Amino acid sequence: PSAGDSELRSTRRAGARIACRSPMTRAPIAVVGAGLAGLACAWHLQRRGRDVVVVEAASQVGGLLRTDRVDGFQLDRGFQVLQTAYPEARAVLDLEGLRLHSFDSGARTRRNGRFAAVYDPLRHPSRVWSSLRSGIFTLGDAWRVLALLRSVRGVSLETLLRRPAVSAREKIARLGFSEKFTEAFLEPFYRGVLLERELASSSRIFEFTFRMFASAPVALPENGIRALPEQLARRLEADSIALEAPVESIGEGSLRLSDGREFEVSATVIATDAATASRWVPSIPESEWNAVSCVYFAAHRAPLRGRLLILDGERQGPVNHLSFPSEVCPAYAPNNRTLVSATVLGDPAEDDAALTKAVRDQLRDWWGREVDDWEPLRVDRIRHATPLQSPAWLEPATRSVRLGPALFVCGGHRETSSIGGALRSGRRAAESVLRT
Repeated sequence: PSAGDSELRSTRRAGARIACRSPMTRAPIAVVGAGLAGLACAWHLQRRGRDVVVVEAASQVGGLLRTDRVDGFQLDRGFQVLQTAYPEARAVLDLEGLRLHSFDSGARTRRNGRFAAVYDPLRHPSRVWSSLRSGIFTLGDAWRVLALLRSVRGVSLETLLRRPAVSAREKIARLGFSEKFTEAFLEPFYRGVLLERELASSSRIFEFTFRMFASAPVALPENGIRALPEQLARRLEADSIALEAPVESIGEGSLRLSDGREFEVSATVIATDAATASRWVPSIPESEWNAVSCVYFAAHRAPLRGRLLILDGERQGPVNHLSFPSEVCPAYAPNNRTLVSATVLGDPAEDDAALTKAVRDQLRDWWGREVDDWEPLRVDRIRHATPLQSPAWLEPATRSVRLGPALFVCGGHRETSSIGGALRSGRRAAESVLRT
């Protein structure tokens, strides 16, 4: 176990002491949920001198941001990265303390039986000519990329997220990129970003994420994606997190746990996903959900070296994109081993063994028989990965976090569904509580 594991176990024990105070426990502000939004909200409140208790149904903090050790490999719950350009991440997280390892900006795409690399022309100017020689990225595409960058960088983020919206697919079509670049790069890349095949998400998300990708690299924390919530949890005061404490009901001035214990509260912040929050507050709208699956393998070496994401530009199999996380951050695999992360959009009907075989068959077409030696490590199926952020769903892009005189809400469903959105919603909820 890492030092972080030990610290969180201590937090869990301390949290249990909070929940055991009975029959009525004074907790001036309760935060329900210890994902990024809830932890950020609690941190902002504590910085302003407020007493806070965070109650979490699970046995660890972080929600979907989880990392496990399997046979010496570090497996995040599905392929996840930190977009270091998120303003809220830069303001709240200690990025240096996370010991980040960055991907190169761009991707290598599979097209017509071969791989071609396309790099961000601004972040990798020395790679412009190699990108043009790829046969996928044209000089016209380069100019259109620069024009799009000027468009999304020339306004504030608030203005960007208020622009008239269409689907991401329609927005990409309007931009006039070449057919090859669209089909081989933009579409598979954004299917991976949005976690949906039809690119039905709002063009606001497309433009927002395009700006973020162009502003700073995406990265992996050395201790996995769980390092983000763990860092925030360690900043909270001792005895302020209660784990394995599911909430049964939320009332005016009270919070009841499923085991019958009750807290007296001056305010409650619901910091869960929309589906969970709507059980307590029916006015919170439910969304369609994007599902994603991830198949992990252990390999003796990476068939392609480097720190680029790999895209399927052919759509000849279940894998949309693939990476070798240990090529970016060596801590993800034991010495002389390589971690393979293959992402499949949706929740395929096949069982795990059949899905693993289908993924292996596709990758055998890419790299031959060496794929047969890869050892399956785990299959992650995340049925509620992100809400489908359609143009209608993201109208407005920023939703109110105050539900009543002493009831507040935060989470990705109040903002863009992202790490940055979760952190920002937590701050906004804390500020609303403080104003009240």
